[in-house]
Amino acid sequence: MKNIIQFCKECAAELRKVVWPSRSEAVASVQVVLVSTIAFALILGLLDWLFTEGLRLVF
Repeated sequence: MKNIIQFCKECAAELRKVVWPSRSEAVASVQVVLVSTIAFALILGLLDWLFTEGLRLVF
């Protein structure tokens, strides 16, 4: 039981050291993730469509 209490104390001490992002930094990061995800999905969708059409021409 002593080890569990020590572990929890150490976790709390480490969490006090964390530098959390500001709201504007978090929003900017989310925007970057969304834009890159959408761009990647569009590129993959285009490649899928091109390969599908190419295979339809062959077969």
